[in-house]
Amino acid sequence: MVKVAFGDEGRSHGFMRDEVVVGSMTRPVALVTGGGRGIGAAVSDRLAQDGYDVLLTYNRSSKPAEMIVDAIRERGDDALAVKVDCSDLGEVSLLGQHPWMARKIEVLVLNHGIYKRVDGKMMTMADLETTMKTNFEGAVAVWKAVQPHLSEQARMVVVGSQLGTRGSPHGADYSASKAALSAWARSLAQSVGPEGKRVNILAPGYVDTDLLSGDSPEKRLKREHEVPLQRVGSPEDMASTVSFLVGPDSSYITGAILHVNGGLYLP
Repeated sequence: MVKVAFGDEGRSHGFMRDEVVVGSMTRPVALVTGGGRGIGAAVSDRLAQDGYDVLLTYNRSSKPAEMIVDAIRERGDDALAVKVDCSDLGEVSLLGQHPWMARKIEVLVLNHGIYKRVDGKMMTMADLETTMKTNFEGAVAVWKAVQPHLSEQARMVVVGSQLGTRGSPHGADYSASKAALSAWARSLAQSVGPEGKRVNILAPGYVDTDLLSGDSPEKRLKREHEVPLQRVGSPEDMASTVSFLVGPDSSYITGAILHVNGGLYLP
């Protein structure tokens, strides 16, 4: 067992203070960015159930991340939360130096992101730069930091969006960032395929996360009626898909965009 302590007030060098690295050292490691809430939390929990020790990142609030770590540990599995702003190259670089990297990363899930609801005709260059810096450039930065520590047959899932394909009048910057992310991930899949590594993209539709928490009952009902399966997706729906994409049953799938949206959008 290795104990690692980081700085004052739990924020030094981007890591939580006095975290205990208690991984079995024999289980494979999964890294999930934005793994403390919503889809990321469900993915972290599912991968722990699948037999991974989970290193998850969060940015603003530590409490949801601590809660998912506690839930995983109470079950007898292991997880660790670290504070990383994926738009900050310094913090991302330090992530690449985390002690768990020495164990090699079997699964990388790039899930972090921001969504500002910027109207297409009102979008400014500052809006675009901010969103791209987190959603696209931040993902590439994490990949570059972790790349030397990936296992020979690492599996990677990039969480994109249906909006990265269809666009949105109310999220032009977000749609552009997710389109760039998907194109990069598909290019990366072709590049690392000969090494035995796989890269796929999960493109959710409506998912019951913080993003929809402001819906009125009428708005929620409208969303449900838009979906052929007549419901909004759950974070667990997305986590099950990630589990499939990093598991042996998808061993011949790479460079794919898997739309998981209940039939809402059929490209």
